[in-house]
Amino acid sequence: MISGGEWVLIGVIAIVLILWGPKKIPELAKAFGTAKGEFDLAGKEFEKAAKLGAEKPETRTSEEILIDTAKKLGIETEGKTMEELSQEILEKGK
Repeated sequence: MISGGEWVLIGVIAIVLILWGPKKIPELAKAFGTAKGEFDLAGKEFEKAAKLGAEKPETRTSEEILIDTAKKLGIETEGKTMEELSQEILEKGK
């Protein structure tokens, strides 16, 4: 005999078939799988970054980090304020 939870699942599947049709379901499943894969990858990268951060605490100031980032991007840093450097880094990132 079919229980209440199984009826709910059957109802959801029926609604999905009615709304999107059988041709759209594989596309939706592929999109869901891709999103899940990206989410898992981001989680692994976050864990890796958290472990590295725990092992080596940051001792540089935010200004030093900003200047290093600007230099790595090839931006001249002499005579510029931190705000100007931030704007140039943002523009370079676009």
